[in-house]
Amino acid sequence: MKTVQLDFEAIGTAWKIEIESSLTPDKQQLLFEKIEKRIEVFDKTYSRFRKDSFITEISLNKGTYTFPKDAKALFSFYKNLYDATNHAVTPLIGQALSDAGYDSDYSLKPKSLSNPPSWDDALNYKHPKLEVKHPVLLDFGAAGKGYLVDIVAGLIKDEGLTEFYINAGGDIYQNSTHKQSIKVGLEHPNDFSKVIGVANIHNQSICASSGNRRNWGKFHHIINPHTLSSPRNILSTWAVADTAILADGMTTCLFFEKGEKLQTKFNFEYLILFDDYSYEISSNFPSRLYTNTNTLSL
Repeated sequence: MKTVQLDFEAIGTAWKIEIESSLTPDKQQLLFEKIEKRIEVFDKTYSRFRKDSFITEISLNKGTYTFPKDAKALFSFYKNLYDATNHAVTPLIGQALSDAGYDSDYSLKPKSLSNPPSWDDALNYKHPKLEVKHPVLLDFGAAGKGYLVDIVAGLIKDEGLTEFYINAGGDIYQNSTHKQSIKVGLEHPNDFSKVIGVANIHNQSICASSGNRRNWGKFHHIINPHTLSSPRNILSTWAVADTAILADGMTTCLFFEKGEKLQTKFNFEYLILFDDYSYEISSNFPSRLYTNTNTLSL
C-alpha cells in the first residue's frame, strides 16, 4: 500500500493530507475532489470573511435561517463552550473581531468596539432552524477549523481508509490501526524556527493557539467579549483530544478558563505557556518539554 499526498490552500490556510491508500488513481482523484468540494461548501456556509457566505447574509438581515445538517454538532458544541467559559467563548464575537481590524479585508485597523449580545438575546437555535433576532456577525474561528478537519477525516474513513494524517494550518489529526504514533513539534511562540517540545499523537488530534501569528497593535485573534481586549498573560496553548473540534475549541477556552475546571466537562489534555515562560501541563499531556523545571529556558 502506497502513501499518497494532497497539498492545497483552503479557508485561508495550508492543508496537507497523507493517506496510505490502495485506491486506484481514479478513485484517489475522486476522493481528493470530494474533500476539496466539501471544504468549499463548509467555507461558503460558515466563513465571515466571504461576502457570499451564509454568515455574511445573516449579518445583514434578521430572520429564521435553515442551516445544513452539520450545524447541529457545531452549534451544540459552541453552546457548551459558551456555558463553560462564562460566555467568554462565543460565536457572537464576530463583530468585535471585525471592528478590532480582523475583518474581511484584513485591514488590521481598529475601530470602536462594542460588547457582543448574549446568546439568548441574539439567537434561538433548534435544528435545523436558527432564529436571528437581529443582525449579528457570527464567528466560528474558535473551533470551526477543527470541526472541518473531523469532517474531512470522516470522508476518508468512508472510503475504508484507516491510515492517514491531516494537517490544516496546525490543526492535526492522525488516524491509524497501528501502534505507531506521530511526533508533532510544539512551536516556540516567539521564534517559529524552534520548538519547545515534542508531542506523540496516536489516533488523536492536537491543536494550538497563539496570539503571535495574528497580532496587530493591542489585539490578536482572540478577544475577550467582556473586556474587549486580547488576553496577554498567555503566549500559547495546546490541546490533545480524540476529535479536532474538541482540541481546537479547548485551545481557545484555555485563554479564559482554568484547564482543570475544563477537564471536569471535556475529555482532553493541555499545555499552557504563560508570558513569563512558566507553564502548566496536564498529567497526561503526551509531550516531553525541553526543560527540567516549571519555567522553560528559552
